[in-house]
Amino acid sequence: MQKTINSLFYVLIIISGFCFTALAQLTSTEVKTMSENADLIITGKVLEQSSNWNEDNTRIYTQATIHVEEYLKGANNGSSVVVRYLGGEVGDVGELYSHMPRFENEEEVLVFLKRDNTNTDYKVFNGEDGKINIIIDPKTGEKVTTSNAQINSLKAQIKSYVND
Repeated sequence: MQKTINSLFYVLIIISGFCFTALAQLTSTEVKTMSENADLIITGKVLEQSSNWNEDNTRIYTQATIHVEEYLKGANNGSSVVVRYLGGEVGDVGELYSHMPRFENEEEVLVFLKRDNTNTDYKVFNGEDGKINIIIDPKTGEKVTTSNAQINSLKAQIKSYVND
């Protein structure tokens, strides 16, 4: 019996292992390593995204434009940065990759970025660990990560590693 699927078709490509949401707080060693090795570290808000096929129509890439609130490392001197990552939706086809960060419009983030050698965009350094969501703690009104770490403390920690 042949079934017709009217909903969006997703291709799940597993790079390695199982896909887990990165909600655990990064250790100071991980933050230090990522801070030292990233080309650019920013906080900001995702403005928009667009997904397209690569040149030979074998992979979908999404470009997320992030309005920069603060540069923690590096200086682009622009008000926004474009981050390119594997996966997304084009027409009725979607690709979802494990261990790759995904962005949502209007979400606030702290991201560790590396220059993409093939174009002027950036890619998230260290996969999904290189993207940290920022939320407002309903009890205190402070900006925190999803693992409840204070963003100001994390930013100070990152800056101390960058200035070493």
